[in-house]
Amino acid sequence: MRDYLLKEFVRFRHCDEGVTLVEYGIAIALAVGLGTAALTTLAGEITGAMTAAGTVMPN
Repeated sequence: MRDYLLKEFVRFRHCDEGVTLVEYGIAIALAVGLGTAALTTLAGEITGAMTAAGTVMPN
């Protein structure tokens, strides 16, 4: 049983299938995280700019 598990571990270790799926998942998670952080950071400035533009516009 030990030899079987060792062979399977070695096989999985050298198997490259599915690596790109994991890499795409990490890239998407990173992009979503950075996008969320950027929008959260800029939210106050955007709100201020929209409020200023609204008060300057004539009725």
